[in-house]
Amino acid sequence: MMIKRVCILILALFAITSTSAVYADEIVLKNQHPSNYVIKDGDTLWDIASRFLRDPWRWPDIWQVNPQIKNPHLIYPGDEVVLTFKDGKPQLVLKRGNTTQDNLRTVKLSPTVRKRQLSKAVPTIPIDAIQQFLSRPSVLSNEAMENLPYVLRIQDNHLISGTNDTIYVRGIIPGSNTRYSIVRTGDEYIDIVDGDEVSVGQEAIYIGEAKVEKFGDPSTVMITHAKREALVGDRLIPAVPEMMEYNFIPHAPKNLINGRIISVIDGVSRIGQYQIVVVNKGSEHGMEKGHVMAIFQAGETIDDPMNEDRSDEVTLPSEHSGYLLLFRIFNKISYALIMKATRDIHLMDSVTNP
Repeated sequence: MMIKRVCILILALFAITSTSAVYADEIVLKNQHPSNYVIKDGDTLWDIASRFLRDPWRWPDIWQVNPQIKNPHLIYPGDEVVLTFKDGKPQLVLKRGNTTQDNLRTVKLSPTVRKRQLSKAVPTIPIDAIQQFLSRPSVLSNEAMENLPYVLRIQDNHLISGTNDTIYVRGIIPGSNTRYSIVRTGDEYIDIVDGDEVSVGQEAIYIGEAKVEKFGDPSTVMITHAKREALVGDRLIPAVPEMMEYNFIPHAPKNLINGRIISVIDGVSRIGQYQIVVVNKGSEHGMEKGHVMAIFQAGETIDDPMNEDRSDEVTLPSEHSGYLLLFRIFNKISYALIMKATRDIHLMDSVTNP
């Protein structure tokens, strides 16, 4: 029988307290938290932490590595996470499935071939929700986009092209890169700075891959893979190896961050759990992969009906509406996944340190 093992790479895990008792580091257990939990297929670290912690992004603070367990950072379905206390403070420890922490089973193996299928490491967050955005689309400045090589014509004067079609491209430097990604100008990301609209990036929608067959002006290029039909005017970016990251260790920004949600993928007006948004803070503001931020819905501005001055207006307090986790960082903006939504989230809602 093939045994599917799903491993979780945990560089650091859980830190805990009780809702009835807040410790010095202010880590709080949920009400009616379990004393233990058995890992199942499909779990994420965020899911597991949510069973124990009021703030699941705090789990890196209290995971206790057991040196008696081989590969203590790997967790498999059937393993058990157990809540214990040491010196009055909570911690989480690991019990291997069908073993104890101190004693491993002795198993007699017959001389036959046994196969075990090792799946992908179970990630911190649902990778299916963000996978297509881990490497694509990218975000470029308007100037960078305009200076990229572009599709001049499609062979035989076709309007669109696909895999194995030939295109003619201007702007490729002879003898330079031979492999390119084809992109198309998408949404322009606009931020409000001192009351003025400012462009903070241009979405580069991924079209496909291409290879230069002959340098020139224009260069002859063959499309080796197409996700969408290539069009005249599409741009080419030198291809780079994909380096997707599947584990994001949640942590708070070190510096105070006051940002906002400036765009949402798919253009919906109301934003919920596991939707992808664009935040107006990036690497130049100190943002990192794994940063967790709290979302606040701006308070409504209303008239005070009890005030004789009818021009008197009052702005209600902002309301906490959820958490997001940054998973891809650009210069001025970041892509983020909504991890928790306690109320409707909207464009221009503010984000700050959790």
